[in-house]
Amino acid sequence: MKPTSISLALLAVFGLSVPAQAFEPFVIKEIRVEGIQRTEAGTVFNYLPVKVGDRVDNDKAAAAVKALFATGFYSDVRLEVDKDVLVVAVDERPIIANILIEGAKEFESDQLLKALRDNGLAESRTFDQALLGSAEQELKKQYYSRGKYSVQIKTTVTRLERNRVGISFDISEGLVATIKQINLVGNQKFSEGDLKDYFQLDTGGWFSWFSKSDQYSKPKLQADIEALRSYYLDNGYLEFNIDSQQVALSDDKKDIFLTVNLTEGEQFKISDVKFAGELIVPEAELRRLIGIEAGEVFSRAKINAATTIISERLADEGYAFANVNAVPEVNKQKFEAAFTFYVDPGRKTYVRRVNISGNTRTRDEVIRREMRQLEAAPYAGWKIKRSKERLDLLGYFNEVTVDTPLVADSTDQVDVNVTVTEKQTGNIQVGAGYSQSDGLVLSGSIAQANIFGSGKYLKLEVNTSSSNKVYAVSFTNPYATPDGVSRGFDLYKRRYEPDNLSVGSYLNDTVGGGLRWSVPVSEYDGVNLGLSAERSKLTLFENSPEEYKRFVNKYGETNITILGSAGWARDTRDSALFPTRGKLLSINAESGLPGGDVKYYKVTAQQQWFFPLSKTFTLLWNTEAGMGGGYGGQKLPFYSNFFAGGVNSVRGYESSSLGPRNTITSGTSTVTTDEATGGNRRLITNLELLLPVPGMKTDKSTRLSAFIDGGNVWGEDQKLKLGDMRFSAGVAFSWLAPVGPMKFSYAKPLNAKDGDKLERFQFSLGQIF
Repeated sequence: MKPTSISLALLAVFGLSVPAQAFEPFVIKEIRVEGIQRTEAGTVFNYLPVKVGDRVDNDKAAAAVKALFATGFYSDVRLEVDKDVLVVAVDERPIIANILIEGAKEFESDQLLKALRDNGLAESRTFDQALLGSAEQELKKQYYSRGKYSVQIKTTVTRLERNRVGISFDISEGLVATIKQINLVGNQKFSEGDLKDYFQLDTGGWFSWFSKSDQYSKPKLQADIEALRSYYLDNGYLEFNIDSQQVALSDDKKDIFLTVNLTEGEQFKISDVKFAGELIVPEAELRRLIGIEAGEVFSRAKINAATTIISERLADEGYAFANVNAVPEVNKQKFEAAFTFYVDPGRKTYVRRVNISGNTRTRDEVIRREMRQLEAAPYAGWKIKRSKERLDLLGYFNEVTVDTPLVADSTDQVDVNVTVTEKQTGNIQVGAGYSQSDGLVLSGSIAQANIFGSGKYLKLEVNTSSSNKVYAVSFTNPYATPDGVSRGFDLYKRRYEPDNLSVGSYLNDTVGGGLRWSVPVSEYDGVNLGLSAERSKLTLFENSPEEYKRFVNKYGETNITILGSAGWARDTRDSALFPTRGKLLSINAESGLPGGDVKYYKVTAQQQWFFPLSKTFTLLWNTEAGMGGGYGGQKLPFYSNFFAGGVNSVRGYESSSLGPRNTITSGTSTVTTDEATGGNRRLITNLELLLPVPGMKTDKSTRLSAFIDGGNVWGEDQKLKLGDMRFSAGVAFSWLAPVGPMKFSYAKPLNAKDGDKLERFQFSLGQIF
């Protein structure tokens, strides 16, 4: 009997029906496979829906052809009948032996190969010619996401032995298309310039080479549109809508034109605020917390913040999974909306375990002792938040995240997962300043804030500047007791020669040591105590101030001081590195105690207030005040005077250059020199706007600031007048660089007087190890 065949060409590709009597129905006595090279005959048998002994007709033959072709292993499948033998003839698809990508610079080859793999094209897979077109489109899509719309891709398929193919993609990337114009259509309430300030995308600027803000991407555009929507909704435009958005590309594919059409609608106000559901917290307290009143302009941000505040307040009571929904009742005729906050606290939650990860150096106990949320205890949201803040304040970690996943098969238990990213805590610090008269002044220290991961602090300081030579050792154990009492000691040898800083000429060699304690009295408050003893040897010169000479004549060149200190501090800042909110308040006093040669006191107070203006802008207000004097018939020693001027007080003026000046009396004449002698009272204030570097809003390692500094020092015989204060304004840049912290500032004095010494540019840098 002449063989008869049925082919996929009719059945699968073109979808035609099988001609009548393609072959006579028969019972299969044997099945033979032909045309296979790589696949095994068993593979064919596994997918073949008929077997020996089955009766085959046209329908079963068609089903068999479709089943084999559907595997993707074969480019053609034919069934032939040779007497009672079913012959399965196949043409195998080739296998992809290798894929080469040439000319790719914008992306790593592995990244592009992954994109191809996700689209079905990869080495060792079956080659399908139909996939090449979609593969090219996928590669172009990757380049379009980077703004390279002129990219060209040439694909070559090379046949290899053993039914294999090699595929190469030759890529000509072209230039990046940049945004030429952004058009907003339909805005009447706000100017286009104001609205564009909320866009990540722009038409280019000084930092575009770094931020790539002038390179179009669909995710960035969608983010900008959401920012625009949020701006309108936060200003009461409840019916705001984006009608359309168009992205046009110039003919040469180098310029992009964006157009956003919008409808603003009318501004809505809040007519009423109500609460419903199970109110665990009294309604009066909830109203006070959310701060939303009837009659004010609707703000989606305030409504969302209110639901968050209520949820967090319920979390403080142990309800970790409280559900709060704000449901509006909109009156479109009056342009008003009433909101009802539906509160469902859920079940009270407990903490099963506290899990810590990411700490390859820092010991678990160092982290656990900062945790305020304990295991096997009721969940408290404020304790979770405070635990994260305390870990941030340690300064050991670049990032701290705290998650509270629900325990499997439980409705009222969570785990607290603390994940930290450690940073280098050893520090070699180098400080530098430059002035027109003294040139470059250097200093340095070496410290380890987390010795062997124990949380203990050790510092070895070596300062070799021309005015201040220091050799010191400091050690602190922050948990000398389980309750968090800190204990430390200091040993130091100093030679202070301020003549090099245009301060009154003298030389002070000091050797001393002391003990320190810090006792926590609340979650945010601590008391500091210290006791030390030091020996000072003073050397005066012919041009030393008369005040200094009188002190040495009365008390001698060498004296012993028994120094006692006490202080209080309250720290509610959210970070030790770059705070964005909170306060630091401190009052400190030190005194030369009876039993020593010198008896005096000094009291200083400081407040730092970090106030967030937005998610990215923070206002810092710092104020420092100090006063001192003697007792028992003595005066404040001249070497304990207050000084002002320099990078840590009033920028733009040389270090320690402000305040009273040395006077030299010769016969009947008195001459005032340019040497500062310091004073017994000091007042410093700094107002600083902290902001991210343009184009680097999410980078936590850099920060810009614009500041106004003010301050001065007054002597005993001077009346404290605010009109004597010196002011300066300028900009500063801080960077937590991989090689260490860096800070640069440039200040312009605003009311410098004759004789003031200026130092406009200052910087400091360090190296982390």
